Amino acid sequence: MAGNIVATSQPLAARAGLRTIENGGNAVDAAIATAITLTVVEPVNNGIGGDAFAIIHADGKLYGINGSGKSPESWSYEYFKSKYKTMPQLGWDGVTIPGAVSVWREIHDRFGKLPFVDLFEPAIVYAERGFPVSPKTAYLWELAEKLYAGYENFGTAFLLKGRAPRVGETFRCVDMARTLREIAETGGESFYRGRLADLIASTSKKQGGMIKSKDLSSHKPFWVEPIAQSYRGYDLWEIPPNGQGIAAQIALGILNNLNLAEHAVDSADSIHIQAEAMKLAFADIVEHLADPEFMSVTSEILLDSNYHKERAKLIDMKSASIPATGLPRDRGTVYLSTADSSGMMVSFIQSNFHGFGSGVVIPGTGIAMQNRGFGFNLIEGHPNCVDGGKRPYHTIIPAFVTRDSMPVMSFGVMGGHMQPQGQVQVMARMFDYGQNPQAAIDAPRWLITEQGKLAVEPGLEPEVVDELGSRGHDIIVDLPERYFGGAQMIYKLEDCYLGASDCRKDGLAMGF
Repeated sequence: MAGNIVATSQPLAARAGLRTIENGGNAVDAAIATAITLTVVEPVNNGIGGDAFAIIHADGKLYGINGSGKSPESWSYEYFKSKYKTMPQLGWDGVTIPGAVSVWREIHDRFGKLPFVDLFEPAIVYAERGFPVSPKTAYLWELAEKLYAGYENFGTAFLLKGRAPRVGETFRCVDMARTLREIAETGGESFYRGRLADLIASTSKKQGGMIKSKDLSSHKPFWVEPIAQSYRGYDLWEIPPNGQGIAAQIALGILNNLNLAEHAVDSADSIHIQAEAMKLAFADIVEHLADPEFMSVTSEILLDSNYHKERAKLIDMKSASIPATGLPRDRGTVYLSTADSSGMMVSFIQSNFHGFGSGVVIPGTGIAMQNRGFGFNLIEGHPNCVDGGKRPYHTIIPAFVTRDSMPVMSFGVMGGHMQPQGQVQVMARMFDYGQNPQAAIDAPRWLITEQGKLAVEPGLEPEVVDELGSRGHDIIVDLPERYFGGAQMIYKLEDCYLGASDCRKDGLAMGF
């Protein structure tokens, strides 16, 4: 507990954010410094070439920002359909315009106190002098070594003599330090309209990509009104589509019609009800979620309480449903939360999508380009069908909870389509079962997989798992820990904050 807190998945990044507050900054300054530092010390999950979203509580109001980038204008459905059976995960044909840098600058311009350039100092120091690689980061880095083996520039920037750094080894990337210094000194302009933008565009052209200078220069993050779903007297706030946060809200809306608390926590009945509600939510968003300019239904329709009531009637306590989810996979995201003594709180999430992203690294910069284009589909006429100048279905979702318009907690659960599922489970554990923040985060999780199976973590009673199987759930018991995500939370108490950090990550919550 403390008056100022930073919670994130990497200790060095958390310390960078907290030091920013100690130096006179506010929670937004701390969030930016933490996010920038995470691109260096946890590059396996985010980077300079990724996207970002945030919800900020300031002056008694919630502000949302969507930093997702569009696809290059030159993309077309016809091109992808003629070349691929599914959207490509690697290479330039998966690269959309990165938005993280623009979010750093935009939220600083609106809320920051310290000079923008000061917020880059910790990250630049770690990039230049090096830092010891933490255990879970090292594990994911080793997986990336194999995945991106065919990408020469990736190896030059992010491998040590052709291999991933091991636990405790020092890694440095001087190219990234130079890039961050240039972004800092130009206020982000170089990335979208200057030397770095020109280098991204020229590399794209040389390597067969379609990103042009005008795609970068036309990018802008945009402020949005967060959307809310009530649950047990609390309101869960999310960034509206193209983010998938509305999936958690739909599931909670369905659960509003069922008395979850009458079933014991971690019982087969409780897990079954939550999982079935989540499947129904995913069925809706797989059908409808896309760039809001292309959606045929509104958030208001998807969050209609009468609709949720009818959907709840579809849950059969004795039998599992088998929906075709078609969920987008995401294995590379970082989440952070910050809060300061003035009452400002920030829920911030940043991602490359899959690990280091597309495998494309801009030579001499340390910029790994995201592969958010993989979030599109190739279904002609679908609102999320790939095309030029369009934002894809986005998995990363910062969350915020209020009660009677007062802040309660800033939180997120990293990990692709685990994110809304994790948020639902945390909400249920806290507000149906009365668990404290750390207990709610550390408790065993379940996961609806891309194939509609039900994966469960160790910790559930064997008879509960057997009972779920008897109801028709296709159970997986050996899914690696990384698939179940990682949460961070800051909970508002009367006179201070309580921080919580997931044991599935290397991070921590720290404060003063």
